[in-house]
Amino acid sequence: MVRPVIFWIHLVCGVVAGVVVLVMSATGVALTYERQLEAWADRRALAAAPDATGSASLSLDTLVARARTRVRGASASGLTVRADPTAPVAVTFGRDVMLYVDRPTGAVLGEGAPRVRRALAAVTSWHRWLGREGDGRRVARAVTGASNLAFLGLVLTGIYLWIPRRWTWRHVRALAWFRGGLSPKARDFNWHHVIGLWAWVPLVVIVASGVVMSYGWANRLVYRAFGERPPAQSAGPGGAGPAPTAAQPASGGVGLDALVALGTARVPAWRTMQIQLPRPAARQVTVSVDAGTGGQPQRRSQLVVDRASGRVVRWEPFATQSPGRRARSFLRFAHTGEVLGIVGQTIAGLASLGATVLVWTGLALAFRRLARWRARRAGASTDTSELRDADPAAA
Repeated sequence: MVRPVIFWIHLVCGVVAGVVVLVMSATGVALTYERQLEAWADRRALAAAPDATGSASLSLDTLVARARTRVRGASASGLTVRADPTAPVAVTFGRDVMLYVDRPTGAVLGEGAPRVRRALAAVTSWHRWLGREGDGRRVARAVTGASNLAFLGLVLTGIYLWIPRRWTWRHVRALAWFRGGLSPKARDFNWHHVIGLWAWVPLVVIVASGVVMSYGWANRLVYRAFGERPPAQSAGPGGAGPAPTAAQPASGGVGLDALVALGTARVPAWRTMQIQLPRPAARQVTVSVDAGTGGQPQRRSQLVVDRASGRVVRWEPFATQSPGRRARSFLRFAHTGEVLGIVGQTIAGLASLGATVLVWTGLALAFRRLARWRARRAGASTDTSELRDADPAAA
């Protein structure tokens, strides 16, 4: 009785959560190379930047001040600097505005490719909140979270249902490799089992990490698995609230170039640095030093500096973090595959594509089963009616 029970749990979860899982899987495919696509689009948009060959770079504080003149009434909240001295710096204003500034000339180059970023943000909104805005995101997040949890159940029960009843090469091959010349029903059955097998490991990682990001209890479980106390979580419906604004460091404090120098002294091979520009009353400033692709937490370190004196308050490479915090960081970027770089992103994208096929073939098989059940009921009703008409006493 174990296999039938698991089968019906698998079937019901797939039918109930199938459409939402299909949306999340399809949008996951579209977001596979999100980071690279944004960078490529920005490079194309900034291709007409002034020629900086042989020019000396202006100070980062000057560049931030130049960007502020283009955004009236808003305070700069962050700065992204690349190791390439000719690459423009990115100054952010809250969540919505990012301006590129040419380092040698101080010319404000614009927003890069805002249409691409908005398009990717719309896809992300569908992936996380089914395209809802405002208060509707709270309900949508509950729906996507529950569907993701159901998907995890589908993945875990699916590998059990994949196990062939007879371990012969013919039976295993029918479930482990694609076959041609099949009827639509047999084709869907074959594709469902083959893709489910080959995508199983990455899907477990992607879906389980999604559960961790969807539910506080799952997030806390990661820390408690390592015997640690979970950190307090910020309130808000899925991070939909506005980001706090910050201000440019006041004059007389440590300069932005000095912060970059401090980060360079600790990670000479850094690729990007992100500086959180503090509020006027803040005593410290935080610098994230990244030697990876941006989605590899194992290659990211954090530097906290006293704003007035320039003294390093805390230096926190990834290796010094607690096991629970490291595991949580890994899970965040394992969800997108970025933890393994471009190879991991490709694997995650292919697994998401496989998930869309799994949902489609699973729903097709379920609807065929429903159609057969209704046909049998209709046939049974017809037989009973004919028997009653021919011999009421026998009926």
